[in-house]
Amino acid sequence: MTHGNAPNPPRSTLVVTAHAGDFVWRAGGAIALAASRGEKVTIACLTYGERGESAKAWREGRSLEEIKGIRRGEAEAAAAALGAEVVFFDAGDYPLTGTPELTDRLVAVYREAQPDVVLTHPLDDPYNGDHPAAARTALDARVLAGAIGYPAEGEVIGAPPVFFFEPHQPEMCGFKPQVLLDISEVWETKRKAMECLAAQQHLWDYYTDLAVRRGVQLRRNAGPNLGLAHKTMAEAYMRPYPQVTGELA
Repeated sequence: MTHGNAPNPPRSTLVVTAHAGDFVWRAGGAIALAASRGEKVTIACLTYGERGESAKAWREGRSLEEIKGIRRGEAEAAAAALGAEVVFFDAGDYPLTGTPELTDRLVAVYREAQPDVVLTHPLDDPYNGDHPAAARTALDARVLAGAIGYPAEGEVIGAPPVFFFEPHQPEMCGFKPQVLLDISEVWETKRKAMECLAAQQHLWDYYTDLAVRRGVQLRRNAGPNLGLAHKTMAEAYMRPYPQVTGELA
C-alpha cells in the first residue's frame, strides 16, 4: 500500500520452476523483457534438477552435493544475466513431492514478491512429473497467499494472472500456444543465459530453434503490416484462468 506521494512499487513477476534450468529455456525472454522495463522478477526454483536433469555431471562421477552446487551456480549466473533474483528451495527432484511445508514456503515468497504476473509449468507432463508438481504447488500457494486468514507473514496478494510456459513436449502435454510473446529485443540476453547452463548444453540449439518457430507463428498471427523483423523470436504461453478486460483486443 502506498501513502501520500510515495511512488508505486515496480511491477513484479514471480516465476515458479521445478528445476534450475526450466526458467531459462521456457521463460527467459519474458523474464528479460520484464527486467529491461525495470520490473522486479523473482524466480522460485523448487529443486536444482540434481537427479533427473544433470546426466552429464553424473557420468563425470560427481557426487550429489557437487551436482547441486554446479546447478545452483549455473542458475544463479543465468538469473543474473536475465536481471532476476532467484530463491532456491532444494526440495529434491525425481520426484519433486508437493507437501504442505513446501506450499507454505512458497506462500511466503508470494507475499514477499506481491506478483502482478505468475509464470509456471502446465499441469500435464507425462514425461516429467516434477513439472506438474511444481505447477500444482504454484497454483495452491497463489490461492493461499490471497487468503487473509492463512497463517503466513506478509500482506495478502490479489489474483495475479497466471501463464503456463511451454513444455519440452507440448503436443503430449495438452499445450496450445494461446499467447505469443515477442522476445526479439532480448533474444541475445536469453541466449547468454542459456549458455550459462553447461550441464544441459544439448538444449541450447533446441530452444533457439523453438524461438524461431514461435516467432514465425507470431508474425503470421500479427498480420503482415506491423513492421515486425523478418527474424522474430518468440515464446509461447497458455492461460489457465480467464483474461479480465474491459476491451476485446
